[in-house]
Amino acid sequence: MTRVLSALVLLAAVIGTVWFLPPVGTLVLAVIASGLAFREYVTIANALGARVPVALSGVAVVAACFVTGGMSVPPTVLLMTAVVAIGAVAVAGGRPGPSTLGDTAASLFPVLYIGLPLGAIAAVRLMSGREAVLLLMATIVVSDSAQYYCGRAFGRRPLAPAISPKKTVEGAIGGVIFGTAAMTLIGLWVFSLTPVFFLILVGATVVTLGIVGDLFESLLKRSAGVKDSSALIPGHGGVLDRIDSWLFAAPVYYVFVLYAQP
Repeated sequence: MTRVLSALVLLAAVIGTVWFLPPVGTLVLAVIASGLAFREYVTIANALGARVPVALSGVAVVAACFVTGGMSVPPTVLLMTAVVAIGAVAVAGGRPGPSTLGDTAASLFPVLYIGLPLGAIAAVRLMSGREAVLLLMATIVVSDSAQYYCGRAFGRRPLAPAISPKKTVEGAIGGVIFGTAAMTLIGLWVFSLTPVFFLILVGATVVTLGIVGDLFESLLKRSAGVKDSSALIPGHGGVLDRIDSWLFAAPVYYVFVLYAQP
C-alpha cells in the first residue's frame, strides 16, 4: 500500500507540474530531481571507492540540467567548463595515484548521466509542450508496468541474472511491445505529422534504452553493494531508482523532438 500511495503522489506531482505550470515549472522540477539524484549517485560512488568533489560536481550537474532545459547556453560550453574545473581541482589536490583518473571520471560522469538527460526533458517541455513530455512519461510507465506483469505471467528466462535477477526476457519483450504501442498510438495525436513507422521506431528505441538505463543503475548499485540508491521515497527507494529509465530514454527522445519532427 505504501508503494502504491507513493507512486500516486509522485505521478500527481509530476503530471500536475508538467500540465498546469508553465515550462519553467518543469525545469525547476528537473533541477530539484537532478540535485537529489546526484546526492544518491555520490553515495554509490563513495561505496565504489571513488572520491567525488560534492560541491563542484553537484553544481556542474544542476547547471547542466538548467542550461539544457532552459536552452540558454550551449551544453558544450558547460561541459568544457566542468572538465577544466574538475581537472583543476584534481591538480590542486596534489595527490598522484592510480585513482586519479577514476575519481576525475566519476566526478564528471553525473553531468552526462543525470544533468543533461533531465535538462533534455525540460527542454522538450519548452520546445513541444506538455503533451510531448507526458507522452514520454506514459511510454516509460506503460513499459515498466508491462515488464512487471508480463514477467510475472510469462517470465522464464532471466534477462541479466548477474545484474537484476528478477528481470526476464519475456518481461522485457512485453515492455517493448506495449511501450512502443503507447508511444505510437498517443504519438499520432501529439506528433500528428510524424509518419507511423517513425513513431514505432522512436518508441522501440526509447523503451529499449529505458530498460538498459534501469539495468545500468542496477549494475551500479549491485557493484556498490546497495539495494536502493536511498530511502527517500517510501516503497520505491530513491530518486535515482525512479528515473533510471528516463536517464537513458530522454536523450534519444530529445533528439527526435529537436531534429526529427516534420
